Amino acid sequence: FVKKLPAVTEDTMLGMAAGMMLGASFFSLILPGIEVGTALTGNAVSGVVIIIFGMIGGVVLMLGLDYYLPHEHQHLGPCGAGHQQVGRVGLFVLAIALHNFPEGMAIGVSYTNGNLAVGIPLTAAIALQNIPEGLAVVLALRRINISSGKAVAIAAATGLVEPVGAVMGIFLSSGLPVSYPLGLGIAAGAMIFVVSHEVIPETHRNGHQTRATVGLMGGLFAIMLIDTLLG
Repeated sequence: FVKKLPAVTEDTMLGMAAGMMLGASFFSLILPGIEVGTALTGNAVSGVVIIIFGMIGGVVLMLGLDYYLPHEHQHLGPCGAGHQQVGRVGLFVLAIALHNFPEGMAIGVSYTNGNLAVGIPLTAAIALQNIPEGLAVVLALRRINISSGKAVAIAAATGLVEPVGAVMGIFLSSGLPVSYPLGLGIAAGAMIFVVSHEVIPETHRNGHQTRATVGLMGGLFAIMLIDTLLG
């Protein structure tokens, strides 16, 4: 129903989504991961080291996907192996799917240990930040003359990669006890990479960095409240 939003409003909303992703990464992934890692090893430093290794793994995973998966950045254009063989809409869809994958992975990891105090706030956070993110996706598709119905369908389809990511998150964090905090670290590293590599640069591209930063802080505050109320 929304035909068009001012660019500054869109950037503010995406900034809010970025803040929610950052908050979820720290409050629902990194901190619980450090707590579990410390309990497993009996040493706080070892608990932190496990999370650091996991986060490095998450960054390496996203770098690999960014390099090998054909997709399109709005500010950099087409990239990834074989992007010449994929149409513009396909590249855009793959870019959003690449963005959504670590969110799904984080949800899967968060429930692996049966700790709803980790899983429920994280799921709520990602669900909420998907609203401004989904709106931005549809509006971007409308700008390249995709019909409203088709734009909604494509945006919804890109969200289907989140259950795939969730299954991978469960797989990564099942097995040895140390795999759970390691999986939390991988999911956190992947989410933070996406925020820094994709979302924040996009919100600053049009010169609206102040409003985008205010939005980011608002999203961070929202996650703090959600984590306190639901955690």
